[in-house]
Amino acid sequence: MDLIGTLKVLANPTRLQIMEWLRTPEDSFREYEPIADRAEVGVCVTHLAAKTGLAQSTVSTYMASLERLGLVRATRVGKWTHYRRNDARVADLLEQIRDHV
Repeated sequence: MDLIGTLKVLANPTRLQIMEWLRTPEDSFREYEPIADRAEVGVCVTHLAAKTGLAQSTVSTYMASLERLGLVRATRVGKWTHYRRNDARVADLLEQIRDHV
């Protein structure tokens, strides 16, 4: 994985905020009724859009970039896509940063 490219994606404040929210989805999205088990499949993209205040298409694009990097995993539940953090990948990224700093 390209460290510089990954850091550029995470330099976007909204994407970074989403990654933070996904660390504790139950707490971060408690005001939204879950469509599916957040621990198992993550947070619905509609809830991410509502919380960010951005269009669902924008959030979907942001999430696709995070998914390409392996930082989140997507799961379809009916017609909705849910996202959850890939904590193993996040840990790998942090290790990679430590190796370069």
